[in-house]
Parts: sequence; C-alpha cells; structure tokens
Amino acid sequence: MGDGNASYAQVPLLRTELPGPRAREVIATDEEFTSPSYTRVYPLVVARGRGAAIEDLDGNIFLDFTAGIAVCATGHCHPHVVQAIRDQADQFLHMSGTDFYYEPQRDLARKLASLAPGSGRKRVFFTNSGAESVEAAFKLARYHTRRQHMVSFFGAFHGRTLGALSLTGSKVTQREGFAPLIPQVSHVDYPNCYRCETMPASGGCCMATLDQIENLFQRTVSPREIAAFIVEPIQGEGGYIVPPPDFHRRLKALADQYGILYIVDEVQSGMGRTGKMFAIEHWGVEPDIICTAKGLASGMPLGAMIAKAEIMNWKKGAHASTFGGNPVSCVAAMATIELLEQELMANARTTGEYLKQRLIELAARHSLIGDVRGIGLMIGMELVRDRATKLPVPDVRERLIQACFQRGLLLLGCGASTVRFCPPLVVQPAEIDTAIGILDAALRDVAAS
Repeated sequence: MGDGNASYAQVPLLRTELPGPRAREVIATDEEFTSPSYTRVYPLVVARGRGAAIEDLDGNIFLDFTAGIAVCATGHCHPHVVQAIRDQADQFLHMSGTDFYYEPQRDLARKLASLAPGSGRKRVFFTNSGAESVEAAFKLARYHTRRQHMVSFFGAFHGRTLGALSLTGSKVTQREGFAPLIPQVSHVDYPNCYRCETMPASGGCCMATLDQIENLFQRTVSPREIAAFIVEPIQGEGGYIVPPPDFHRRLKALADQYGILYIVDEVQSGMGRTGKMFAIEHWGVEPDIICTAKGLASGMPLGAMIAKAEIMNWKKGAHASTFGGNPVSCVAAMATIELLEQELMANARTTGEYLKQRLIELAARHSLIGDVRGIGLMIGMELVRDRATKLPVPDVRERLIQACFQRGLLLLGCGASTVRFCPPLVVQPAEIDTAIGILDAALRDVAAS
C-alpha cells in the first residue's frame, strides 16, 4: 500500500517514561506561551510520523488511531502526497484563488463536483477548515432561500467560529461566555438507537426526532422560515452515533416538503472514512450542500463547501477567502483522492469491518463496553457503568485513554463516554490486532482500579 510504515520495525516502541525529558521541556515552554484554551489530552510531543505511526522527541514510537483527529486519511507523510506537495512548492506557494486563476484549484473543484452525490451540476467554494465550510454553507443557505432560521441537533459539532458555534450543540464549555450567538437556530435530538428507551430496534428515536421538528413547526417557527437543516450523516464529536436506517431519508423528505435545504456536515465522516467518499451515500440521500475538510488534503489545511449549482447563486463578492483553495493544499487533496479511489476506501471498508468485529469480541470480555458502533473506519466504543442502566462513565473513559497512551496507543474520546477509533485509512489488520491487545490490557487495569 506504500504507506511509509516500513521505516519503523516495531510499533509501538517505548524507550523512556512518558513524557520523556525532551517532551517535558517542550511542554513547559509551550504552555507558557500558547492559549490555555487548547485541549491536550496527554503529553505527546510529535517529532515525525509515517503511516499509522508517530514518533515523539524522545524516540518513543506510538500506534496512532487518531490520524490527527481524522485528518491524515492517507496516513502520516504518505510519499505520494508528500511528492505532490514538493512539486507544487517548487512552482508557487500562493496566489489567492479568490482573485486569480490557477490549475490546482480548478482541477480540484472539478473533481469534487464530480464526486459529490446526486444528479446535476455542482459548484465548490474552498475554505481552510471545517468550521469555515460550515460558515460558508450557513451564509449560502440564508442567501439562497432568503430565510433566516436553521435547525441543528443536540450533540452536533460544527466548529467554533461564531456562526458554526451557533449550530453546535455538543458541550456547554464550547459556547459558554460567547453570547449572544447567531439568533434563530433551533436544536433537536439526534436519534440514538442505543439510548432509545421506546423502540430501539425499529428506530423509535428517529420518529421522536421528527416529532420534535414537527413540534417546532407548530409552536415556535414556521417551516417556511427555515433555511436549512444541518446534520452530520454520522454524528462525530457527539459520540460516533450512527442514526437509524430511515432517518436521513425521512428528514430529507421533510425538508423537500417545505423547500428547506439539506446541509450535510461531512467534515469528519467524509473523504473515504466510512468506505464511501461521503458517508451520506450509505443512505442514498442527495444533499443540497456538503461541508468537508479534515481528510480532504491528508494533513494540509483545506476545506470545501460543495453545493448544487442552482443553489450557489450568490453574486461576486458575497463570500471569499484569501487562503481557501491554496495551490499546495489543492494538489495534496488531488493526491489524497487518487489514493482513496485506488485502494484506501476499499481498505476502510475491509479493515473497518475487521476492527469492529475485534471490538465486539473485546466487549464480550469486558462489561465496561456497552456498545460498539460505526461504519468503515469511523467506529465508537461506548463505555458504561453497567449495561442495564447504560450510565456513561467519562472518568473511566479518560483513564482508559491515558492507560493506552502509556502503552503506546493513541486514542481520543467523543460524546459523554465513547472512545473513538479513526485511524489512518492505511491501517492494516496486524496493527488492529496490536491495538486490540493494548486495549485488552488497559481495560483490565482500569476495571481493576
């Protein structure tokens, strides 16, 4: 697969205590000068990476199942992506695509327009991040519909800029102190079959969500004043929650009934992570607008907002970005998409199924694991106090993540009590076996403590 992992004979390999002496020095000076708002989960100071491996300043080598928060889709420093970046850097680094033309931006826009699900012509607006893609979609939805209200979901994370934050319904700490946010945004529950107390097998949570929306229509906002629904195909920061099979189809039908746009936030779930280019393709729903970023350029800063051509009808100057569509990021994205189409989406499907099955086997041995869910290499493992009450245990989740770090496995949490698995799409079954072995030992230690 050419993922660059060959430079490491053993992964993980720990040579010092964690953090090591050089890492401790960097952490001390970093925290003196950087923003205290940063949320560093464990004391990892990165020196280099290859494939699914990360090496720190002290020579400790870790197995990375975070991919830089689902960003490095092709693994760290994939040679094909690195070569594309080098070649473009020799030509020119920047010439704002807002004001000038250049081939890398044109080529990527054409490619993304062809990849976006649904019939008809698409147009692309380039950004630097997922939050900017959401901001652009928010503005376009209002501009096109001449409506102001938006409907989002509890548990959703759409970004931290003011408009995206207004749509976010993930954690109080992300919103506290920043009021007033953008007005005329309503939130409803995202359907979660694991938490459904009525009809989990038949997706009763889906009907409950649709009932909440109908209640909004009757009590607080006319559907003819709503510009868009914005929804994650699979909820990311909210806990890697896969909705019931008919949720997106029913929600899209409701949107179409009232001329409401359907915006899908594919920032975390898109670019091959679920085994398809965009996760919404699993449900056969045609969105009006797609927001993407993270894995798009496999480590380079780039996002995109893709919309039906008839919807992206704003006039010149209505929205712009100095760095969005940077030529170096664009060629990195083209190289990433080439690898996704050749082999990595298929690998996400097969190794994702293997990882999910290994986690299910692990759950049979550890009562702390209440649920394993996900598609492709976007998998969540929910930890609970006990399976009868399904009470979340965020403190246990954090201890487990720290225990895995101390053993050389990099993981992150999401939701109230979920461990997320979003490794690079180059991950191999042998690396999954290694991760499961580490998890098994860490779960035993955490349970004993």
